[in-house]
Amino acid sequence: MADNDIWITGVGLVSCAGEGREAHLAALAATAPAATDGDSFAPFPVHPGPALELDRQIAKKGDQRQMEPWQRLGTYAAGLAIDDAGARGLVSTMDLIVAAGGGERDVPLDDSILTALAPLPPAEAAVKLNAMLAGGLRPTLFLAQLSNLLAGNISIVHGVTGASRTFMGEEESGADAVRIAAARLADGSSPIALVGGAFAAQRWDMVLLYHAGGLLRRAAYAPVLSREDAPGAIMGTQAAFLVLETAAHAKARGAKGLAKLGAIVTAQARRTEEDSGREAMAQALTRLMPRLPEGPLPVISGCTGVAAPTVLEREVLGGLYRPIALRATGSRIGWGVEATFPANVALAALCLSAGSFPAPMEALEAPLDGAPRDILVTGFAAWRGEALAHLSAIPAGEQA
Repeated sequence: MADNDIWITGVGLVSCAGEGREAHLAALAATAPAATDGDSFAPFPVHPGPALELDRQIAKKGDQRQMEPWQRLGTYAAGLAIDDAGARGLVSTMDLIVAAGGGERDVPLDDSILTALAPLPPAEAAVKLNAMLAGGLRPTLFLAQLSNLLAGNISIVHGVTGASRTFMGEEESGADAVRIAAARLADGSSPIALVGGAFAAQRWDMVLLYHAGGLLRRAAYAPVLSREDAPGAIMGTQAAFLVLETAAHAKARGAKGLAKLGAIVTAQARRTEEDSGREAMAQALTRLMPRLPEGPLPVISGCTGVAAPTVLEREVLGGLYRPIALRATGSRIGWGVEATFPANVALAALCLSAGSFPAPMEALEAPLDGAPRDILVTGFAAWRGEALAHLSAIPAGEQA
């Protein structure tokens, strides 16, 4: 064991499966999602979030009221992770790295604008759009700026006051948040960090945005790898935070690790005809594979069901010419955009700690014999961004 090995010592997870370790281990053992809502946003199914007792992690009602739903979700999960790691006494020096989207839109205003523009020719619609936006948007509403509020609320509510960073950029922001948090710990910049993201799927503005991009499944629920009839993602409300520590720091305070977080690689392809993403994916995998042992490879996959990247991921992994036991977590908890990669790292850590692996949900998910010792986490995004992480079990002799 190296003192600067990175351990995951706490996870805070919220999804349609519920909250916390046990709920998500149960979801991984199941062969159907915990919850799917096919009516509220028809014809687009979503995996809804659970009802939370917010007072358990956000004590002040005033704090709860001033947050948007995705901020409450993330702040709640961050508290779960801190408690899971037994790290309440360390928050004043804990790094905070957050992957966040923008603020929530004014959906009634959007509805009125779209209704007004629908019958107009393009030239008139452009003029009308400018006029309605100028008169309708609140002067203080700058959606990108609101991404910083999740980190701010975590600092206020939980007292996390170390170095703070917020990344935007959909799925890759979640992967880069984890990557940079781990890098800071490995180079000695900090001994402990809280990292993660949150996404509220039950929002018409998100449905409109991602449907316009051709990314959503427009049909009833099906597992991720069985959506040929209507390719696309099914969004899922998610929040996932990890407490990362150097092995030396965790052992010094008597904390046990769930798993060891090894190399993390991120890249970004343009996903065009000229640059499909295959090269970026292959390069990322080539950098990581020397760290993985031979034999069957367990994979916790962030593939979404969007046709091109989902097929491409299977092709790139198939080029390894070794048995692959892949599990698409989107089949169970949906696509959580910024939260997807941190959530999948957390799920992989739970599998390694428990000595278990998710049950297959469909024919393309091959069985795995025995408990996994190493897991590859993939994050080939629905649109742009590629990410991989290697996690391994911590031998009993290395634990505190």
